[in-house]
Amino acid sequence: MPSFDIVSEIDLNQAKNAVENAKRELETRFDFRGVDAKIELNKEHIELTAEADQQVMQLFDIFATKASKLQLDVSSFKIEKEDRHGKYITRHVTIKQGIDKEMAKKVVKLIKDSSIKVQVAIQGEELRVTGKKRDDLQEVMQLIRTSNLGQPFQFKNFRD
Repeated sequence: MPSFDIVSEIDLNQAKNAVENAKRELETRFDFRGVDAKIELNKEHIELTAEADQQVMQLFDIFATKASKLQLDVSSFKIEKEDRHGKYITRHVTIKQGIDKEMAKKVVKLIKDSSIKVQVAIQGEELRVTGKKRDDLQEVMQLIRTSNLGQPFQFKNFRD
């Protein structure tokens, strides 16, 4: 039976490239001259540090621009709480990897409500969709692409 997997993954090498490009732009920006600001990538999250909250958000905008130029979906980066230490403000940006249980249930419900004749199974952090016809699977792909679920999804392991 034809099947495919729905996943939510970010290429960490591309994220690293986006951080490096943002660092390069940070060094040349006039509005950041003399300001102690930095962007760092630590495994699954990015740290943005500056002296003011406005500057931290500008750092995120610089990073988001660089990430979008590298075809990374900006909705896969989530801005977390801020930490204040001394005169610095640090914001953590987490990278959404995998599909959590709540989102998986939401996607399954969306597919079931569309009455497309396929079966959906949750397998850890990905979803397996199987159906009798290839057209049904492509219809599910189109449904997922057009629905705004707040997280980017990719499709892999398409088998006929």
